[in-house]
Amino acid sequence: MANATRKELLGKVYKMIPPMLESFHKGQLGRVAVIGGSEDYTGAPYFSAMASAKLGCDMSHVICEPGAGAVIKTYSPNLMVHPYMRQSKNLSSTESLDTVSSEVIGMLSRLHVIVIGPGLGRDKLMQDTCARVIQEARKRGIPFVLDADGLYLAQTRPELVEGCTECILTPNVVEFGRLAKAKGVNIDEGKPEELCSKLASAFGGVTIVQKGAKDYISNGKFTLVSDGEGGLKRSGGQGDTLTGSLATLLAYRKAYHDKTWEHEGDLEPAETLALAAFGGSAITRECSRLAFKEKGRSLQASDLTEHVHQSFLNILGEKESKL
Repeated sequence: MANATRKELLGKVYKMIPPMLESFHKGQLGRVAVIGGSEDYTGAPYFSAMASAKLGCDMSHVICEPGAGAVIKTYSPNLMVHPYMRQSKNLSSTESLDTVSSEVIGMLSRLHVIVIGPGLGRDKLMQDTCARVIQEARKRGIPFVLDADGLYLAQTRPELVEGCTECILTPNVVEFGRLAKAKGVNIDEGKPEELCSKLASAFGGVTIVQKGAKDYISNGKFTLVSDGEGGLKRSGGQGDTLTGSLATLLAYRKAYHDKTWEHEGDLEPAETLALAAFGGSAITRECSRLAFKEKGRSLQASDLTEHVHQSFLNILGEKESKL
């Protein structure tokens, strides 16, 4: 797969995309939750969850702190917002890490994929809650994506993700350096794709999407390079479109392996995880290109949200609907 052309890789991603069938019921094409959103950050979880929804996920949830939840609910009525998270200073006398994490973990049975990190912050209770969620997600085989302050967990508590083959980390160049330092990996010399592979191996085979001028994707065994044209504006929040896109593609991946529709089913789980990562990167880069073409230097993260569907059509194309 590492030697496949971009067209060949996207052709394989296309195989994982469910067709639109009358026989499908609500939720079969994806139930995703973004865990994040705190007193200081409300945009990131919204952008991630909306990207997930715009890419076709049936049900997009945000699990956040109550103050953030009240704000996020005003952004869009399309998202289901659950104010179950707590920051340390807002914990009531009847609440604890056990009660908060239990409520969040109680959501997992309703979900196919989780994204942890957008707008999370580094409050200890928020971080500890997510650590417990990761542990439970791993037990249940639920794929998860870590970004932003979710990556801080991988940096400070690497055992949470070590050896997890159902996990995608999405660091930028600074976050990549921090993760490498945490694992004692020297990244001063070597080609970028080799360094990405090296770090993925150090984490025991997690999949890493190293964001940059080109996106390097590796699980330590094989490495892909996503180099489609993107925009030239580096406004904050564009990575949230990536995490939401990854989440929906991972949900489609589950539907593919569950054979929710009839297909030849010749792709293996390790391959489809990498393909979901590649597809998410390609779609996000196309979002950035389209948004930059329209907005130029005024581009903001919200501009990418409006281009998710067109980017999907440009990169993969729609499958024929069947009644």
